[in-house]
Amino acid sequence: MKTRVLSLEGKLAVLLCAVFLAGALGGIVGVRQFGDAGLTLLVGVVAGMVLGAILARQAIGRVRRLIRALQGAVASYRDGDFSISTTESGGDELSELVSLHNELGRTLREQRQHLVQRELLLDTVVQNTPVALVLSDTSGRVAYANMAARQLFNDGKSLGGLDFQQVLSALPDVVGEAVAAGEDSLFSLDMEGGEETFHISQRGFRLQGRPHRLYLFRRMTRELSRQEVATWKKVIRVLSHELNNSLAPISSMAHSGGELVRRGNTESLSGVFAAIGERARHLHEFIAGYARFAKLPTPRVERVEWDDLVQSLAGHVEFRVAGKLPDTPAWLDRAQIEQVLINLLKNAHEAGSPAEAVELQVTRAGKDVCIDISDRGSGMNETVLANALLPFYSTKRSGTGLGLALTREIVEAHGGRLQLSNRANGGLRVRIHIPAAPGQ
Repeated sequence: MKTRVLSLEGKLAVLLCAVFLAGALGGIVGVRQFGDAGLTLLVGVVAGMVLGAILARQAIGRVRRLIRALQGAVASYRDGDFSISTTESGGDELSELVSLHNELGRTLREQRQHLVQRELLLDTVVQNTPVALVLSDTSGRVAYANMAARQLFNDGKSLGGLDFQQVLSALPDVVGEAVAAGEDSLFSLDMEGGEETFHISQRGFRLQGRPHRLYLFRRMTRELSRQEVATWKKVIRVLSHELNNSLAPISSMAHSGGELVRRGNTESLSGVFAAIGERARHLHEFIAGYARFAKLPTPRVERVEWDDLVQSLAGHVEFRVAGKLPDTPAWLDRAQIEQVLINLLKNAHEAGSPAEAVELQVTRAGKDVCIDISDRGSGMNETVLANALLPFYSTKRSGTGLGLALTREIVEAHGGRLQLSNRANGGLRVRIHIPAAPGQ
């Protein structure tokens, strides 16, 4: 900031003194020339006014030039151009104002450069992330999409300006349904000769004062494969532990029985055999639970009336039917689907949902029947939601982790698919799609 030479008040005082002196000199000249006091006063007043007008014009002209310069600079700032600066060498408050204005321009230029660099860095990161990102505006048109999204939805071509719903309409229905649900969920697609599982997250927010919606599609297949390896290692450890816990006592009991026979004490053999039988039964039940998952029988599809099936479910667990049941019958393996629905309804209760909030709804969705089990429990966090369908994955201390995995196997054996999604106001929705008629 430049050193102040003279303040505006000082300059105004100098100006007034100059006008006063001009008037006084005019009066002196008038007295000497004309010797008339009235004429002398008139000459002094006129001289002061002329000199005051000249000096005022110069001072006001400087202020006007400065105001026009500042107006032009502010207009440039509004248009995003921070390169404009002004000069002023008056050495007063106006000069200080110009210096502060130029310093503001330099600060804005530096901040804009930093912001551009951060935006470039963020765009580079977003463009190269494997998570497909789509941002849509109020009309549903794509405002931004990264490379992963372009590869997933449009064969690598730009998505900018396209109607996102029309883009989704060219994909399998399960993608559009997951997006339309407006909730975080899992869905699977047949892609590139294999099944790909995706986790979708979607949020609404305001950008530049306008509502937008952000969609994140994350491929979970590789992560699920890694988790499956870890899970199978855990299963092996569990099986080894259970086998050792049963076989070690059986071996010990058999040795004790042999000693009793050698000594001729056959009266105690019944207890030994009973202990061996109890451990053998425990081991059999433990292995049978895993065998049921590994050897799921092929569904025996038959005609089932929805009213009859729902009444049968009501005898096992409490729930509420939402909407009207379809008039057309279902074609499914009644025993398998009934067990699936009972397990899902019990899970809803165990999640902490009020009994009256546990709902079952059956609707037609094109060639499929859609069965929804909804609750108002604790829902699932992202980690649990991503791993919930893995065999042997469980958040319960005594859980086997076979419930949802077995449910998925049964549903897919019927030619259907299973979806999990958190509800907007809390709770979980499990959606089952199965063909409405055999052979579809």
